[in-house]
Amino acid sequence: MIIEIIGYIGSALVVVSMLMSSILRLRIINTFGSIISCCYALIVGAMPLALMNACLIIINLYNLYKLTKSKKPYDMAVCSTDDSLVRYFLDYNRDDILSFFPGFDIEKAKDDDVYAVMCEGDTVGMLLGRREGKILDIDLDYSKAAYRDLSVAKYLYSRLPESGINRVRFRGVLSDSHKEYLQKMGYTEEDGAWMLHVEH
Repeated sequence: MIIEIIGYIGSALVVVSMLMSSILRLRIINTFGSIISCCYALIVGAMPLALMNACLIIINLYNLYKLTKSKKPYDMAVCSTDDSLVRYFLDYNRDDILSFFPGFDIEKAKDDDVYAVMCEGDTVGMLLGRREGKILDIDLDYSKAAYRDLSVAKYLYSRLPESGINRVRFRGVLSDSHKEYLQKMGYTEEDGAWMLHVEH
């Protein structure tokens, strides 16, 4: 019974991995599922199944290495909320944006500073905010699901000092997932807001 449970767990992880929108998460979960399935196959003597899962482990580890070591070809564009590209991006990703930023009003968005991040011709992330001296008050800091490995934000924040910004601040309504993101990025709570220094 225990051996069968191990087999079911491995299969379940492989199936769940296919539901991931993030390629990084897909590879990680699929790797664990393949390892467990490979162990199960070896225990029951199913060598073709063990060989297949061993190959999947190698393929996943190779792709994980490429994902973590290779730099994505990001570029940044300074925009405005009146740009049709910005309006389209916000409208197209409306439901996902509101799940992370429940207090954000897409229709009334009128920010002074808008930064779009592109990767190989596609818009993959967007930051909207209002400047107060050298501090940027962020209303929206959003990346598409496939790019939520912090790389978009790290690239974008590294470029903000070029615009005279040395700190970013978030004071809006937080979802649990967004709070986790802020903590991973290194934000700290200061006077009821979340603050991050982005100086070179």
